[in-house]
Amino acid sequence: MLLMRRLLSALLAITVCFAAPSWVMAADSAHGGQVFSSTCAACHAGGGNIVDPAKTLQKAALEATLSNYGSGHEEAIVAQVTNGKGGMPSFADVLSAADIADVAAYVEAQASSGW
Repeated sequence: MLLMRRLLSALLAITVCFAAPSWVMAADSAHGGQVFSSTCAACHAGGGNIVDPAKTLQKAALEATLSNYGSGHEEAIVAQVTNGKGGMPSFADVLSAADIADVAAYVEAQASSGW
């Protein structure tokens, strides 16, 4: 019985350790809006794109442009912001990973509501 209790406690501890990042690192869309306004809005004001008008931040355009968008919306936006592509530079050296996740949450929320 004592061995079973210890095994279950160890299993619970391992589960909590691996589950923690999803709830500890929850993205903050409001903060993402602030970061977006100061860093992204010069090119993407109102969900647009001044560099390539066909590649906006509207939901349909994101689905067409980001090849991995269907697998996880925010993850695809994080990858795009982190790595850059085409006319968009990488922001990995400009923004923290938390800021990028927050921007992705903001963009996804705005795209889902139609900006």
